[in-house]
Amino acid sequence: MAYPYQSYFPQYQPQQQSTGLIWVQGEAGAKSYLVAPGSTVVLWDSEAQTVYIKSADATGMPSMRILDYTFRDTAPQKRPAAFSEAGAEIPTREDIKALQRQIDELKIEIRGKNDDSE
Repeated sequence: MAYPYQSYFPQYQPQQQSTGLIWVQGEAGAKSYLVAPGSTVVLWDSEAQTVYIKSADATGMPSMRILDYTFRDTAPQKRPAAFSEAGAEIPTREDIKALQRQIDELKIEIRGKNDDSE
């Protein structure tokens, strides 16, 4: 037996879980997305690493800013190769001061030799 009123009721479709993000396809999709006057929406590009911030002023005139984003590697940074070699140590502040004293002494010695040759 057919139910005559069956076609008048909308078919139930399971609702997709909302993530709160609005996805568009490319810049063309962002440009065609309608924004209510006086509001701003953030649109995520499903084809590229791009975010569109689209606004409409009180009269409904739209404007859009485009942001490209990159992912950062969260792995710990490797130490420079000079310090990763076996037996290599990171110089201390005292080591650096001692090296600076040696450089200063060499500068004085070089100046003295230059003065003697004139």
